Amino acid sequence: MSERLSADAVAKVARLARLDLTDDELDRATHQLSDMLDHFADIDALDLSDVEPLNSPYPLVNVLRDDVVEPTLDRDEVLAAAPKHEDGRFWVPPVLGGDA
Repeated sequence: MSERLSADAVAKVARLARLDLTDDELDRATHQLSDMLDHFADIDALDLSDVEPLNSPYPLVNVLRDDVVEPTLDRDEVLAAAPKHEDGRFWVPPVLGGDA
């Protein structure tokens, strides 16, 4: 187990996250997090000075089309098909709070 991480530190973080951990869960979480920190330390110890950084293992190319103005639907016709519209826009009821 990593010496950098104590059960008290894990318990404090659990309390801050409003997690109610049993003693067994706290012990298991402490060991698992310590193992993760040890693994990260192993990765940090690797000499990667000759490794070129990359953001994807595959060559990616954005496929974009030219912006071309094309005919669209008639605004009044679309709004007429909506259950409710107001001032030339779709009316959508509030999702969080507010009056409908």
